[in-house]
Amino acid sequence: MDELEIGGHRIKAGESVQIELPVVRLYTDTDICMPVHVVRSKKPGPTLFVSAAIHGDELNGVEIIRRLIRLKKPKLTAGTLILVPMVNVYGVLNQSRYMPDRRDLNRSFPGSSTGSLTGIVANRFLTEIISHCQYGIDLHTGAIHRSNLPQIRANLKDPETLAMAEAFGVPVLINSNIRDGSLREAAVEQGLKLLLYEGGQALRFDELSIRAGVRGVVKILEHLGMVAKRVRQASPKRQPIQPFVANTSFWVRANCSGIVHSLKNLGDKVETGDPLAEIGSPLAQTLGTVTATRSGIIIGKQNIPLVQEGDAMFHIAYFTESDDEVVENIELMQDALMPSSDNPDEQVSS
Repeated sequence: MDELEIGGHRIKAGESVQIELPVVRLYTDTDICMPVHVVRSKKPGPTLFVSAAIHGDELNGVEIIRRLIRLKKPKLTAGTLILVPMVNVYGVLNQSRYMPDRRDLNRSFPGSSTGSLTGIVANRFLTEIISHCQYGIDLHTGAIHRSNLPQIRANLKDPETLAMAEAFGVPVLINSNIRDGSLREAAVEQGLKLLLYEGGQALRFDELSIRAGVRGVVKILEHLGMVAKRVRQASPKRQPIQPFVANTSFWVRANCSGIVHSLKNLGDKVETGDPLAEIGSPLAQTLGTVTATRSGIIIGKQNIPLVQEGDAMFHIAYFTESDDEVVENIELMQDALMPSSDNPDEQVSS
């Protein structure tokens, strides 16, 4: 294989290196670098990147990549794996979704080497990392005060991307439109196959979402032939998780302002007309009830117990398959990923 060059560092086949990729300095003249971990096999194969914290307050992906780096098995047997735990280092420092110039990095691709601060970072990531890859996984969480059930969003009309999404091993797949200026748009324009993984909430670690992410990346490495597939012993207690594609999804919004008493949780099945939450006044008066407008599965939920009228509260996905089947596979995922062991290195089984 040819040498791979990132940030002026030449990485040969068979090497594993950690790189501090320089980006724009702070106005205090302090260097800011994007951490990059590269593992190359001696055998040729695909190049896959896994990135996190494009939104600086979305921290689950940072921990997913930390655990991937610590894994002793499976060993990379072909190709190159590029791990970038903090793309938006500035946002992580400030515990903020955005860049210091108040722009959204994930709406600023492809960027420019002579543009805004956000544009420079986007362009650096695109040219130094994305340009080397054929595949990618971008790790996200819900926004501030919102939680997402572990899910994959991607262009599921593309057969190869759909196969990757199914291999990732979470029950909910969403055929998602590409947004202007997003990393997905820039990656697809360069011919990459990219999955966007969502799970948990901003500024918090969610163990289920972290474990699902670690296992999902390992399964993609197996799917792409970059690591050897492990032989998993069949067990009646560990059934395979079946992915289901959501045809549509939308947020149910608050019909009045007040204090929220939630009645449903992530992963719950709901029927048309089911009460999702009650909204009351500070003096304990019931002001309104938020109800489901269609049957489906709750895949996203607001956590803060205060709402203004019109606030998005419950994200409900609708499936062609039976909702009971989807719920059953969500429960299978939870059972498989939350065993008694607290060793992160043991959390990619099943």
